[in-house]
Amino acid sequence: MALEAWFMDDSNEDQRLPHHRNPKEFVTLDYLADLGVVHWKLNPENYENDSKLSKIREERGYDYMDLLDLCPEKVSNYEEKLKNFFTEHIHKDEEIRYCLKGSGYFDVRDKDDRWIRILMKPGDLIVLPAGIYHRFTLDTSNYIKLMRLFVGEPVWTPYNRPQEEHPVRKEYIKSLTKKFGETIRAY
Repeated sequence: MALEAWFMDDSNEDQRLPHHRNPKEFVTLDYLADLGVVHWKLNPENYENDSKLSKIREERGYDYMDLLDLCPEKVSNYEEKLKNFFTEHIHKDEEIRYCLKGSGYFDVRDKDDRWIRILMKPGDLIVLPAGIYHRFTLDTSNYIKLMRLFVGEPVWTPYNRPQEEHPVRKEYIKSLTKKFGETIRAY
């Protein structure tokens, strides 16, 4: 099954709900790719011996890897951590996540500053480009097991919005302007 993504409503209800608009407005993988979001569907049951994952890691230079079980029973200060993950931010590097079990949402801003919700399920590997505004939350299952990949030593520093003067954000806006052939507001 393909990765699911959609434009979000403006509701302040529980962040773990799907937040579909009415009517629902789905987003294509091509549109996500235009924003710099890359996706692969892999076999999460065989991640330790998956040649496709090995090839992706080699081609993209992902030499660091760890696993994260995110749920109330396994994470101290769970609610606080979830709140921090859900704060809108950018990173200086790509954010690479591979869902092995459970499910959750990555929300990304599009070129018009609209939220797109991406449902991560087992087998989904996504890469968010450096400089894209994003956030993460679990869904109502309250559980996800993720593989985190990184080039070199991991730097998990979030730069909370606003970051319009940050060099990586400026570079991302420049890439969108080139891709879409129009001036993109930095919001």
